[in-house]
Parts: sequence; structure tokens; C-alpha cells
Amino acid sequence: MTTRQLKLGFVLHGVGAGWGDWRHEAALADGSVNFKFYAEQAQLAEQGRFEFLFVADSVHITERSSPHYLNRFEPLTILSALAAVTSKIGLVGTVTASYSEPFTVARQFASLDHISGGRAGWNVVTSWLDGSARNYSQAEHYAHDVRYRLANEHLDVVQGLWDSWEDDALVRNKATGQFFDPAKLHRLDHQGEFFQVEGPLNIARSRQGQPVIFQAGASEDGKNFAARRADAIFFHADTLPEAQAYYRDVKARVAAAGRDPAQVFLLPGIRPIVGRTAEEAEAKYQIAASLVPIENALAALARPFNDHDFSVYPLDEPFPDLGDIGKNSQQAASDRIKQVARERGWTLRQVAQWHAAPKRTFVGTAEQVADEIQRWFENEGADGFNFFEALPNTSLKDFVALVVPLLQARGIYRTEYPHDTFRAHLGLPVPPNRYTVAREQAQAQASAPAPAAATEAVAA
Repeated sequence: MTTRQLKLGFVLHGVGAGWGDWRHEAALADGSVNFKFYAEQAQLAEQGRFEFLFVADSVHITERSSPHYLNRFEPLTILSALAAVTSKIGLVGTVTASYSEPFTVARQFASLDHISGGRAGWNVVTSWLDGSARNYSQAEHYAHDVRYRLANEHLDVVQGLWDSWEDDALVRNKATGQFFDPAKLHRLDHQGEFFQVEGPLNIARSRQGQPVIFQAGASEDGKNFAARRADAIFFHADTLPEAQAYYRDVKARVAAAGRDPAQVFLLPGIRPIVGRTAEEAEAKYQIAASLVPIENALAALARPFNDHDFSVYPLDEPFPDLGDIGKNSQQAASDRIKQVARERGWTLRQVAQWHAAPKRTFVGTAEQVADEIQRWFENEGADGFNFFEALPNTSLKDFVALVVPLLQARGIYRTEYPHDTFRAHLGLPVPPNRYTVAREQAQAQASAPAPAAATEAVAA
């Protein structure tokens, strides 16, 4: 068995990631707000030894948003509930740094971490839909560069608050009446560009020290932020060469930031479709593709362009010149779409269908899908994958039953959870409390013998 092990996450996406997925015969039309369904999926992913469950989020919708985004659970609420019906799998939720207060975020994730026994992870995002500002009493949305400065400071504050209590601060001695050691409770007293936070946080560190940090860095600012701060990074790639280019780029940035690239996991999103035969897999693919009519494809295309209305353009003429539209929303994704349209000379219809349709990269028999996963994993394309269901309520079942045993037999995927905390599953150390480290360093310096020259001078 190889020492490096594949990391798999499963996206809890209710009625599906697309606009027409909910119409599939196996889909639950209320799946995005159906706790029983989510619990079953969480337990199935845990049975398949997935590393984590992931709940995406945004804080703005329009009439053109996808069905899942229109009506769904808030991430921390559903993850806290799922913590009670799972025991090993990590629980990762998206919370925006753009429109949340660090003290609240620190408290929420610390609570989830305690409830789950040390299994929480935070996907740090900067909201890119400008309508989000109007839901949070702001006149305008943050510019792209400002969003990342704010996110960096926000994360500084949250991680600082998570260290408010040293690990042995809570004495709880009934005989003496001492509940805690005041010397080991610390105010943060942060004064920054965006936030002023005194602290301390009113909940202690968990078994894993701090929740695991996730990020999806695609733009230059995003990749730099992710390389400096994230433990795991989501990204998009349609082909292995695309994945390899991103993987090598970001791993180099991680190393340049003074971090160990082997302890930062890069996870592209995939939508596997598995059949017992190639013909069955192809039939399932065609069903998935049929769930994306052109009006849905245009709605999906609009998303990285801040929900721009593409219905005003002729479908069968060249992709429109959009100028800077998309620059202040999902910059990397919108730039990539423009580039593909330009290089291939596609019409709007062709671009929309290409963008919205499921890709064929991980479609086939269990052996073929396992082969492709192994190829990406062993050739610097991924450290693992973030799994989206191509067909709601069926894809995960097929994958766990048919593909997981093959990956396990090949020695690249675990057969059991080795530990209890999320951080330990990933092989990441518990981050030391900053105040404990500072005190121990000060004590070591105080007890160190004086330099020889200084000793001689004192004796003279």
C-alpha cells in the first residue's frame, strides 16, 4: 500500500448542482431541505470512507438561481445536525468572509467542532454576487482585490479567537473552586483595516485544536491566498493537463510561502457517472445531459458572470463581447469561459451547452472511473476529489458500491478511518496554541545559560 492516500469529499447538493437535475426520476424534489435524505447521504459517504461532507453556500438569489440555491439549509445548521448521525467524517461548510463577523464565525465553527468531536472545516469564501451587498445593508459590493484583503484579515481574527483559551486553561477543580486559570485566557485586541475585535472567544479549543481551512483559489489573488492559508483547496479542471498545470502552480506557491506542499491538499471537482457496463454508463450520461435544456444552460452560464442575462443575445451567433462583465464576480471562471469561446470560435449556444453539460472525464464502468481517478492522483493532477452527484440520489450509491472497493484494492484509498478527528484523518498536526508557544519560548530563553562572554564580564 502506498503511503499517500486519496482524499474524497462529497458535496451535499440536495436536488442537484444544476437547473434541471431535480427532474430526474430518482431525485427528491425537496432534497435540499429534506434532513432524512441528507442524513442518509452523509451516512453513505461515511460508509464509503469519504474524508468530508461539504455544504456550499451563497447569500443572494434571483429568480434565475438554480433550484437547490433557491431553497436550502444554512450550512452550519445542517452540519451540526449531521454531526449527531455520523461519527468519523469531516464536516465542511462555506461561510462568507465578506458578509459575516469574525467573532460570530469563530464561535459557530468552534461550536460545530465540539459538537462533532473535532470534525469541523471552514470553506473561506469572498462573496462574488453583488446582490449579496444589498442583503447586508451595504450600498455596493467589495471590489475583487478588497475582498481578499478582507478575507485575509477575517481569517487572522477567527484563528486568533480560536486560540483564546490555552488547552489546559479550564481547570474545573471542584475542591478548590477554580474553574479556569486566568493566565491562560487571552484577549485578541485586534485593530485592523476592516475589523476591531477585543475577544476572548467564549468557547475553548476542540480536540483538533482548530477547524481545517478550505478555500477555492482560481484568480491570482485567490491562488495566493489559498497557498498561504488553506489546508485544502478546491479547483476546477476538465482535463488532466489542466489539473496538472493548476496543481504544479499552486504547490509551488505553497512552497514559496514556506509551507509543506504535502500538507496542502488540492481537490478538483468531479461528477462521476458509473455503469456496470460502458453502455449503461453512456445511457446514464445521456439522461444527465438531457436535464440541461438551453434555457437552463444559459442560466448556468450566467452564474460566474454575476447572473448576467444571456437571453438578450442571439443563440447561434458568435459569443458576445462582454467587456469587463465577470471581472468583479468569478473572475477566473468568467475569464476562462471567454477564452474558450474566443479560441474555439463558438456561438453562445455552444458555449452554454459546453459549460453546463456534465463532462465525460469520469464516465464509464467502475474500472474506467477508478483508472481515471488513479491517473489524476498519481500524475500530479490531484490529491483527491470533491464529488458532485451528476444524477441526484444515484451517483453516490453507484460510486460507493462499485468504485470504492476498486480504489481500496489498489491501495490508494483507505479501508477504515484511522483516527477520530478530521485533522488527524488528513495527517495534519494539531496547531499549537500561540500563547502557549510564546510562554514556553520566553521560559526557555529565561532559563538558558548566559553566553560565555557575558558570564566572564559579570565575574570580572
